Formats: sequence, C-alpha cells, structure tokens
Amino acid sequence: MISPILRQTSALILARRQPEYRRFLHTRIDFGEQLIGIKGARGCGKTTVLLQHAQSCGLEASRILYIACDHPAMVDVDLYALAQTFYQEGGQLLLIDEIHKSKGFAVHLKAIRDTFDLQVIFSGSSALRLEHELADLSRRAVVHELPVLSLREFMEIETGQSFTAYALPDILANHANLAANVMQTVRPIEQFKKYLRYGAYPFYRESLDNYTSKLLEVINLTIDSDLASLYSIAPDKRDKLKKLLYMLCSTDPVELNISKLSAGVGTSWPTLSRYLDSMSAGSLVHSVRGGSGMRTVNKPDKLLLDNTNLFYALCASPNVGSLRESFFVSQLGYQHQVHYHDKGDFLVDDRWVFEIGGAGKTLKQLANHPEGYAVVDDVVIGDGRRIPLWLFGMLY
Repeated sequence: MISPILRQTSALILARRQPEYRRFLHTRIDFGEQLIGIKGARGCGKTTVLLQHAQSCGLEASRILYIACDHPAMVDVDLYALAQTFYQEGGQLLLIDEIHKSKGFAVHLKAIRDTFDLQVIFSGSSALRLEHELADLSRRAVVHELPVLSLREFMEIETGQSFTAYALPDILANHANLAANVMQTVRPIEQFKKYLRYGAYPFYRESLDNYTSKLLEVINLTIDSDLASLYSIAPDKRDKLKKLLYMLCSTDPVELNISKLSAGVGTSWPTLSRYLDSMSAGSLVHSVRGGSGMRTVNKPDKLLLDNTNLFYALCASPNVGSLRESFFVSQLGYQHQVHYHDKGDFLVDDRWVFEIGGAGKTLKQLANHPEGYAVVDDVVIGDGRRIPLWLFGMLY
C-alpha cells in the first residue's frame, strides 16, 4: 500500500510550476529507456529535470508517482513493494529522488526493472552509496551525470538568449571568431564575473541574498550527512575536512603535501585519501592526477575546489590562481580527461597542454610544445594560442 501522505506529497510536487529553462542534459537523455539514473552534486538541478520531464511526457497525473527517499514517510518503505502497488494500480512512470537514502536500492531497482513494465527515473548525489551500488546496475540502468551549470547555461538563464556549445577543438582552432560571435549578444566578462560568484547552482535564482547560506548548507550536508554516514567520521574529523576546504580556497594552487594535510586533518594519508575521493565524488573538490606517468607515491594529486562559487562561500578573499584553475577544470572535467603537467598547469586528453594565468600570461613556458596554449583571464578576446579563460565555459 502507498501511504496517503506519499500520494498527496507527489500530487503537490508534480503540480508545482517548473522553470522554463532546461539543462543541456534533457537533449542527451533517451527517455525511452526503462531505467534511467541521474547523478550529480546536491543543488545542481536533478529534481527539476525529473519534474520537467513528468510535466512534458504526456502521461495523466494518476500514472505518475514522485517520491523522495529522504522524506519522513519513506522510512522503512520497501521500494519494490511500493513499485509493485503503483504498477498494479496502473502506474507508468515512477520518479525516485534522493535514492541514495534508500538502503540497498540497487537490489530493488534491478527487481523492479526485471519484473514490471514500468519506467523508473531515479536521481541521487554522486557521492556515497550511489557510487558503490551503481556498478550492480550497469547492465540495466542508463546513468547520466549532471554537472553544475556551465557559464554558457548561466548566460542563457540570465539573458534569455541561446548560445552555441562549442567543442574543445573548435575553441582551440577558432577562438577569436567564436568569442566575437558571443560578444554580439552579451558582454562575456561581465557575465563571467557574476558566474564566478553565484552562477554554478540553479538555486541562485531563488534568492541571491540567501545564496551563500544555502551553498554552505550544501557543503555541510555533504560532509556531515553524506560523507559521515559512509565512513563513520567523527565530528571533530568533519570539522577538519571543512578546514581543508578553507585551505584550498585561500592558498596558492599547489600539489598536495601529504604530511601537512595528514597532520592538519589528524589522520593517516590512506584514510585522508579515501575522504578526499568521497569529497570528489560529492562534488566538493577536484582531485587532478598527474599525466603521462607522473603519478607516483611522491607526486600526489593537485587538489582544487569543485567550482568557483565554493570559494566565495568559504572565504572572503579567494586565491585568484586557485579560482582560475578551478573554473578551467570544472568546465573541462565533465567531457575531457584533465591531468596536471610538468610543462604547464594541465594536460587535457593526453594531448593539449594549458597554462592558466592573468592577462599578461605569455607562451614562454610552452614555447617547445606545439599544442600548448595560454589560458588568460581578464581578456575578452584572444590571439594566436592565447585564449580567454571565459570561453572554456562554452563547452556544454
């Protein structure tokens, strides 16, 4: 039996008016699949994707059920039994939000997929149990990742205009013309500066005044609820992980010093490394590994905050170098392999080398690398192999 509270909550949520703007992922999902997953950071818009699809799929409201596994009414609810009842009553589309809050969800999803002619679309944070259990669903579920907003998407929301997403090779070969095309519609640097502060998460549109406090809540929930439940991390250790985030916000972008970080958090490097992997899966940090055989015991990852908005939520004066590198990695990391490199800052797809810097950045360090590029901040249009930093926000 499906409780009246769950049915009423579903009806109320499905009746809400949803934003008109649709994330790029809508065009990439084949909604004809029977079992679809959407993973991503807290606050990136996963629930909105589910509800927008529900309102445009053409099904009667009675054929759709939305449930959130973090709702109090879902405590001890058997997902398989709930799906069985919904199917027997004529249900066709089951939307399951925050599925990582449901214990053993992978077993239930497999059974639902194999038993009922019912479409299930689920979402959850990419950290925690979702990562651990998704492997069991690989042959049955098509799982998509939803990153934070790109600069391109942010500009579309802000201006109501459409902007083309450019492939990386096109940007490298034709960046001056592409930048000129964008400049006909918008002032890129103006939009870029706004994006750095509050453009990564769609909920910025709810209230700019409360945006920082909501983003801090995302950070705290990821560590205190998600990470802590997976690794049984004591409260004092959680506070030290938050201190680590502050350190990344306010210092120069440097590679990890294993001894210093381990001492700061008060745990061994293997344990801290597991914490960092989970924080990376939870979209709080990027762990950028060395490329071309650089990864060794003495050459650990370069650690950056996941996106630029985290900088402004965590410290009053973000480190400019870290801010630039974080933007670059966050915009390229979704579709490309990004490693750090001894001849520049980053190696992308084991081919292109990029050096990140301010408007005065030259190609001197990359003189002997034919596919080396300077990525320059505070420049609206580039020249030769000097490309504006903001333009890499047009990739998705």
